[in-house]
Amino acid sequence: MDNNNVVMTKDGLIELKRELEDLVGVKRPVAVTRLADARELGDLSENSEYAAAKQDLAFIDGRILELEEIIHGAKIITSHPKSQIDVGCKVTLTINGKKEMFMLVGEWEANPMEQKISHSSPLGKALMGKKVGEKVEVEAPAGTVLYKILNIE
Repeated sequence: MDNNNVVMTKDGLIELKRELEDLVGVKRPVAVTRLADARELGDLSENSEYAAAKQDLAFIDGRILELEEIIHGAKIITSHPKSQIDVGCKVTLTINGKKEMFMLVGEWEANPMEQKISHSSPLGKALMGKKVGEKVEVEAPAGTVLYKILNIE
């Protein structure tokens, strides 16, 4: 995984650090205890609890390593020009006459349910560097969607 150029907002970095802290301080110790308890149940070759606990611990350890790499290589976007769209901008668009607001974020903090779109998504790529009044077309499964940029914050 090449995380040397992971672009994200300050809030995104805070969230990843919070997740890492929870994994290291809470979830991993619980998983280690669960594994030790399962080991005491007897024959490990037929112990499904042991296998599940071992798998859970491996998943947690993998996520911890992944988060440490991402955090170490993160490039934080602290400011951006309000004249054009960049990571960290809130953008108001019209889509078929309907107004929508999105925040352009790094790919590790994207969450469409919260209107946070990645700068590397099809819409994010199309918006990067654009200015108020410009229109962008994005290919979607249902066809081409036309967006007009109304505001950049």
